[in-house]
Amino acid sequence: MADDLSALEDWACTLLNQLQPKERSQLNTRIARELRRSQQQRMAAQRNPDGTAYAPRKARAQLRQKQGRIKRKMFTKLRQARYLKLQSTANTIAIGFVGRTARIARTHQYGLRDRPSKSSPDTRYNRRELLGFSSDDLNMVRTSLLNHLAEWSP
Repeated sequence: MADDLSALEDWACTLLNQLQPKERSQLNTRIARELRRSQQQRMAAQRNPDGTAYAPRKARAQLRQKQGRIKRKMFTKLRQARYLKLQSTANTIAIGFVGRTARIARTHQYGLRDRPSKSSPDTRYNRRELLGFSSDDLNMVRTSLLNHLAEWSP
């Protein structure tokens, strides 16, 4: 995947250098929004960037469970635009989490240890890649770049 990303970067670099900084900034903002939307949709579908399903939650020990209860999906609030921030300039695009949500996301992204609450012991979390490039994301970046360059003619 990293090879595909570097190949896309090499290919697009010469084309992007022909654009003015304002046009590059607008293009980067549009691409960043589309990337954030695709990351949010992938988190809602509970999928890793390679298409595999997230590791299921661990079963909680309860005395009685409600029958017919709808299971909640993971990361419902974390995928909101309020927490999933984007920054774009003429040269860069950054999508990520900030503050306490970044700590939670990092724990799941890399499968680290954390305490769910102050009184609970350390727990090892399964790896669930919240952010990452899929092949569809790379194709989306490529097509949006080509569409923008097709509209822009020097």
